[in-house]
Amino acid sequence: MAVSSSAKRALLIAGPTASGKSAIAAELAARVNGVIINADALQVYRELRILSARPSAEEEVRLPHKLFGHVEASERYSVGRWLEDVEPVLAEVWAAGRCPVVVGGTGLYFKALEEGLAPVPDVPGEVRARVAAWYADEGVDGLRRRLPANAGAELDQHRLIRAVEVREATGRSLEDWQKERTVPLLGGAQVARAFLMPDRPAAYARCEARFDEMLAAGAVQEVQALLELGLDPDLPAMKAIGVAELSRHLAGELTLDDASVLAKTQTRRYVKRQMTWFRSQMPGWPAVAPEDAAERLLTDLKSAA
Repeated sequence: MAVSSSAKRALLIAGPTASGKSAIAAELAARVNGVIINADALQVYRELRILSARPSAEEEVRLPHKLFGHVEASERYSVGRWLEDVEPVLAEVWAAGRCPVVVGGTGLYFKALEEGLAPVPDVPGEVRARVAAWYADEGVDGLRRRLPANAGAELDQHRLIRAVEVREATGRSLEDWQKERTVPLLGGAQVARAFLMPDRPAAYARCEARFDEMLAAGAVQEVQALLELGLDPDLPAMKAIGVAELSRHLAGELTLDDASVLAKTQTRRYVKRQMTWFRSQMPGWPAVAPEDAAERLLTDLKSAA
């Protein structure tokens, strides 16, 4: 069923960990006849409900939720896969006359949703291992020498590694691939967007309190079940904050208190990275205090009509 552009609306809610995104998404979905769509790279994994802070089973029943827990931890999910998954979901929601409420902490998903994605092929594991070995032996300067002159001069460590991986795997530069972006999925839609920007000390305090809640809810048992699957430790699900720390506790290397302190430290660092990434990569998005976000988004959605 085709949907006219005038009937297409969307609310986009991004923000750092523990900023209150899920509660705001639920409030707005109830007010705009919405469907909540996940845009968080860890909440896709079935086995990580607690450590990814996925909505509870009761919350998923109370309001329609899409793309939560639909992937097994053994899979190497990607932004490209998410775009493939979200396209028919958006079409279905619009065809039903409802409003997508896209929510999550993975900024790259939102960028791809609004700007399209370069169709870079997956990099084989052996290539990633080879580049990792080069980085360990040669450092950043050595990797830059493996690219054409000046090609990696402005890249940080992570983007430089990615650029070398892509060139090694495909024979083409990452820049070349990025020129072939897909068509953005929100073209023609009326969109309101917000990045939740809590006060940083308050955000850190919420992160610490939430990890304590995760432990009380069974995070240790969740990690135990994950370890029993015997998965590759390099998989994205195995790199979720809390998995490594609680794995060390289960192995007898750390007390639960020490594992908790390490996980909370990693969470604070992750929040800082999320905020920094937003400022540099999502300049068109308004930064909004969580307590003001719902009304701001509703006002902006009406203005976009």
